Amino acid sequence: MKNFTLIHIVAFFLYIFSNLAQGQVVITKPNLVNFNQACASASFNEYNVTFSFSPESDLSASNQFILELSGADGSFVNSEVVYTSAEGAIATSPATIKFSVPETVSGENYKVRVKSTAPAATSQSSTAFPAYYKLQDTPFTINNLKASANFCSGGSYLLTIDDPGDVNNDSPLQYPSLTYRWYKETSATTKQFVADGSSLEVTSAGKYFVETNYGTCTSNSYSNRVTVNEISTGVIVSINSSLGNPYCMSDGPTTLTATQGNSYQWSKDGILIDTATEQTYTTNESGDYTVNVDLGSCTSSASILLDNSGFNSAIEGVSVDEDNILEDEESFLATIVTDASNPTYTWYKDDAQISGETSESLFIDEFGNYRGVVSQPSSTGNCVASAEFTFIVSGGENYFPDVPEIPNIVSPNGDGVNDTWIVPKEYVSGTETEVLIISSVGKVVFQSKNYLNNWPEDALNFDNVNPVYYYIITTSTGSTRKGSITVIK
Repeated sequence: MKNFTLIHIVAFFLYIFSNLAQGQVVITKPNLVNFNQACASASFNEYNVTFSFSPESDLSASNQFILELSGADGSFVNSEVVYTSAEGAIATSPATIKFSVPETVSGENYKVRVKSTAPAATSQSSTAFPAYYKLQDTPFTINNLKASANFCSGGSYLLTIDDPGDVNNDSPLQYPSLTYRWYKETSATTKQFVADGSSLEVTSAGKYFVETNYGTCTSNSYSNRVTVNEISTGVIVSINSSLGNPYCMSDGPTTLTATQGNSYQWSKDGILIDTATEQTYTTNESGDYTVNVDLGSCTSSASILLDNSGFNSAIEGVSVDEDNILEDEESFLATIVTDASNPTYTWYKDDAQISGETSESLFIDEFGNYRGVVSQPSSTGNCVASAEFTFIVSGGENYFPDVPEIPNIVSPNGDGVNDTWIVPKEYVSGTETEVLIISSVGKVVFQSKNYLNNWPEDALNFDNVNPVYYYIITTSTGSTRKGSITVIK
């Protein structure tokens, strides 16, 4: 009897070991097929990679292969899925995947990697390659297509990309994600890089033009050439603000007045204001304002950094306008630092004012969209200026563990194991993925595009033993995953 029991114990452990040994798939580094850069456009956006995997026999019939595209820096922290195979569609090695790059790609160091779902495995990343999507790929105009311009000695001339776009000028300014590089022509075949931006303040004579920044990809997205000349004159152009600078925004708009000339063109933050062609321009917005003044023999410009707050301020403890990572059980203090006199503070979370929070600091231990506002009344009480700071707080590496598959069981019993439904990182907050959970009778019990691995948030009804729910996960690219979740105590 003892020998019989021992034999069965050994057989049992051999069986367990055999099953543990199975399901280990190795995926090779993906190879780029016939391309070393992805210069995509509306007319062409197809690229191939090949990869191998083994052993083929260990793939589940439900396995899917996923191709992930890194960020422009080669990191997969915020990767994007660009291909997902159907279940069981790829069963033999080697395999080829055809994919398209998103319209948002713009950089020199993208990479791809391949993942399997059943069993879960991840390849090494591919060789880095440039990737750009050419949203605009036709010639466009600057300086209203005027071939020359003059500026006065000691002054400057502002070159801008013409906007709006129409049938006669496909302006790249129609596509806010694009960036630009300005050049000075040094010969018929050579050029010198001058600056980035949608406009260029010229302070030295020469022939200038601008190209849409598509990196190492060739493109037809470039402007006409403009010859800018320098002319001597004794006139100095300036801008005056009727309410001073800084000024009180509650007093109403301020009027900017330029030195007298023959004609005028105003810009704000480097963007041409089409209708602003008079000597004066009235505004109530802070910003960097520039005016080009035609003095007859030459054109000169002046700028004013208009401030309607009346004080300086900054926020410490967070990266303003960026996601701030808050690991599980962590917290931090956000503090507004200002030189305002008698400032008041207001804090908001998810657009709702936080009751009782009126100091310069806010203790943060929850995820959400935050806004801090600092205000300063004038000595007479007639003017209130304010400045605000917005930032996002979301979960970090520990809060979003890298689970390989979507689980089909959750046990919210408070034991710290499977208490909530933990999904792979590619579906959590920050990926623009919608998570929908439906009860067995078709009622939507949870829906979010900001899933924080937090379902169920409340106690579930256990009228039925081990109730079953159904999930639908829809990614930002439109692909879906569906399945069931069984809740056990």
